[in-house]
Amino acid sequence: MTDTDPDFLRVRDYLTGLQDRICAAIEGADGGATFQEDRWERAEGGGGRTRILRDGAVFEQAGVGFSDVSGTTLPPSATAARPELAGASWRAVGVSLVFHPRNPYLSTTHANVRHFRAMRDDQTVAWWFGGGFDLTPFYPFDDDVRHWHRTARELCEPFGGAERYAAHKQWCDEYFFLKHRNETRGVGGLFFDDLHGDFERDFAYQRAVGDGFLDAYLPLVEHRKDTPYGERERQFQLYRRGRYVEFNLVFDRGTLFGLQSGGRTESILMSLPPLVRWEYGYTPEAGSDEARLQDYLKPRDWLGEAS
Repeated sequence: MTDTDPDFLRVRDYLTGLQDRICAAIEGADGGATFQEDRWERAEGGGGRTRILRDGAVFEQAGVGFSDVSGTTLPPSATAARPELAGASWRAVGVSLVFHPRNPYLSTTHANVRHFRAMRDDQTVAWWFGGGFDLTPFYPFDDDVRHWHRTARELCEPFGGAERYAAHKQWCDEYFFLKHRNETRGVGGLFFDDLHGDFERDFAYQRAVGDGFLDAYLPLVEHRKDTPYGERERQFQLYRRGRYVEFNLVFDRGTLFGLQSGGRTESILMSLPPLVRWEYGYTPEAGSDEARLQDYLKPRDWLGEAS
């Protein structure tokens, strides 16, 4: 595949524009800091632009990365599920973001949309889309969670409606699961991978997910960014951020793929929070707001009668 492949370039153009739009929206919502950009190149092929906002009024750290990278051999993390692609060359393009708010009452969030192609003799032998978004609260609000999932369900409507939402919500619940903690990373959202049925339809779904992220998250920013909090809430936030680190370093396939394929380490690990703490044997006080979080860290139908 060459740089002039029209379908690939359409996806690439959409993703660079998505990065621009999300960064502009988050700068506007924060009001106290701007994104700084690192442009980088990868020795084996391709490169990207990593944008980081630090020490803002709302966001302690927000990262939005775009990458378009290629290689001559797929790493083990990619061929484990697709052994027939061993030895194929590849090209991947995507946008990935993680936002770590300052206020413990505003949820951490992650989103990713990506497109992948495998080639032999410059001919595409496999392609697929993947992505999704998920929400990680520390002090959850039912209204926030319902809004998040309602937005996810609505964007799925043109692509199979309730069936698509249910399938990709379940995939999200199962993927963002810390087995050693027996808990989900948060309250979920959507997750999909290996989507390769019809290019135009699948690309349209990727755009719906990418565009829908701001619709899902910005209202939560407005509702929670000014909620008063104290040192107790801050310390619990830092403790729970440890779970985010555990998932990304132990289970996340994107992290493994990036590191195994020789990706840019700083860009791969931008998802990690700037401050975090661990505490041996921590158990929240029974009946406390901190203990209440555990009820949210398991798969649930968030859009029942109350929605």
